[in-house]
Formats: sequence, C-alpha cells, structure tokens
Amino acid sequence: MEKVKITVKKITRYDDLIKEYENPIEHACDLKVGDTFISVDGLKPDGFCDSAWGVIESFVKELALGGGNFYDGWMKNEKSAMLSCNDGFRPVTFLIETVK
Repeated sequence: MEKVKITVKKITRYDDLIKEYENPIEHACDLKVGDTFISVDGLKPDGFCDSAWGVIESFVKELALGGGNFYDGWMKNEKSAMLSCNDGFRPVTFLIETVK
C-alpha cells in the first residue's frame, strides 16, 4: 500500500455564521495551516480529527490502494485530492497525496 500525506492547506472561519447559529464552545479544532499527517495502510493517523477523517477516509484509502484520478481528471496530480472537513463554521481544507 502507498503512504498518503495529509496537509492542512487552509482554515476558514465564518464569524457571522458562528455568531448567528452556533452555541458558544471553548474548543473546536487544534489544526494549523501546514500541519501534516501520514496515513499508513489507509489508517487514520494518530492525532487526526475524527470528524475530518470521516470526510477524507475513502479518498485516503483509494490512494493507499494505488488508485486516484478522482472525477476523471479533477486534480492536476491524479494521485491527490483537495477536500474539506464538514464543519460549516470553520472548515479545514486538506491536500491528500501519495508519497513514496
């Protein structure tokens, strides 16, 4: 199986939506732009967000198995994908790509 690198590329925050709809919470996410994780054998890396893993897991597993070319040429590098977690208030965008 291929190793898959997961890199935090962008973190967005929608303060207007947070103010209007979200109950106050003290802690939402520890990730920072530039953080990287390595998935071995298609498994969730230690310390990686459970919620974000639910979104990217199938793509990571496909890449780990040697697949790619999602959506017939979507990405310039067919062994990669750009995905975001499902937090509508502060989505985190990840680049996932195979590494040797």
